[in-house]
Amino acid sequence: MQLVLSDIRSLFLEEFTAISVSDLLITFIASLALGILIAVIYKLTYSGVLFNYQFALGLVLLSMITGVIILAISANLVLSLGMVGALSIVRFRTAVKDPMDTVYMFWALATGILTGAGFLLIAALATVLIGIAMITLTTLIKRRGRSNSYLLVIRYEAYCRSDLNKSLKAVQDYRIKSKNIDDAFHEMVLEVQLNQRQLQIVEDLKALQGVIGVNLVSCENDGLGA
Repeated sequence: MQLVLSDIRSLFLEEFTAISVSDLLITFIASLALGILIAVIYKLTYSGVLFNYQFALGLVLLSMITGVIILAISANLVLSLGMVGALSIVRFRTAVKDPMDTVYMFWALATGILTGAGFLLIAALATVLIGIAMITLTTLIKRRGRSNSYLLVIRYEAYCRSDLNKSLKAVQDYRIKSKNIDDAFHEMVLEVQLNQRQLQIVEDLKALQGVIGVNLVSCENDGLGA
């Protein structure tokens, strides 16, 4: 029993000799602060319909976990070789729908790697500069009225086809995906490119006489319009 306790005590002493408590706390605090900053920037630049708080929390935890792993790897060569082999067989099957989510994940990983390796100043400076670039680019794109892809589903009676075609002239870029002709009504599905100002066309189409219903479905963010 005493032999086992002595072995455990020596094991802890070796670990704390290789990695000091101060280094662990500095890595933990730095990765936490920078991860929170990344999550805040993600919220500021998010352009979807429903904000995913779990993903924002995951960015913070991803930065912290990566920082601790890199800190442990840098202190032990054998552990680094074993970690490379272990991570090479890990497969993540969660689909990332938004390409920008992938960018933020790599950003959090890179921040954790830099903090774990001890490059705190580089990590902080890179996070601030990338954050400024993300906010600036997002603001410029929104000001120019970036068009989004939508599916416009229109149910109407046959006699209002001419009025419907006149209203659709306000949409500069669209194409017919499908068209269903029934005895009672017609249904047409259009793929359209609309910015925030052009979304008013949904209300205009609803106001047409003979139009039964109008649905606008976002193709990018899994959200529904009016």
